[in-house]
Amino acid sequence: MTPELLVGLATFAFVTSITPGPNNLMLLSSGANYGFRRSLPHMAGITLGHVFMTVLVGVGVLELFEIWPWLFQLMMLLSIAYLLYLAWRIATASAPEASDASGRPLTFLQAALFQWVNPKAWAMSLTAVTVYTEQRSFSQVLVVAGCFGLVNLPSVSAWAAAGQQLRRWLLLPGRLRVFNIVMAVLLVASLVPVWLVS
Repeated sequence: MTPELLVGLATFAFVTSITPGPNNLMLLSSGANYGFRRSLPHMAGITLGHVFMTVLVGVGVLELFEIWPWLFQLMMLLSIAYLLYLAWRIATASAPEASDASGRPLTFLQAALFQWVNPKAWAMSLTAVTVYTEQRSFSQVLVVAGCFGLVNLPSVSAWAAAGQQLRRWLLLPGRLRVFNIVMAVLLVASLVPVWLVS
């Protein structure tokens, strides 16, 4: 991979990792509701789950979508349904200080598996593998996945940290309730680009 292509890849990885999307909105909510430290497994799951997904996209999943386009459409419908469910969970989350609170942040495995139903993660992986690998060689796919891994963790961490900073302001249950509803609405709104392209 040429240095110019690598710079382009790093820029693409950074911009797509730092901008709002399902992962970042969920981490903002997680940081606000549970704090930065309790959200660490969620952050690690996003990063490593996306790296693994990008490798698999590069070594064969992309070809499956080219052979069976309906498979991609089915995956997108399942992704949208799951994101709507998560939005509902966020909107109805109770304050973590409450004695009956049943909420908890996503675990490492849940966050890693979530990448497979995250439309933005799919778009990132499919675009990067298509644009930044010349012949989809395994070494180039590893470079793409590694670049995402290096850029993604600091990017998603910033969203969880921002959520934790909001935590003090959200101590009043009414404010937290409004915040969670706004986060759920934004998560649903993040699906609009998916509807437009599918």
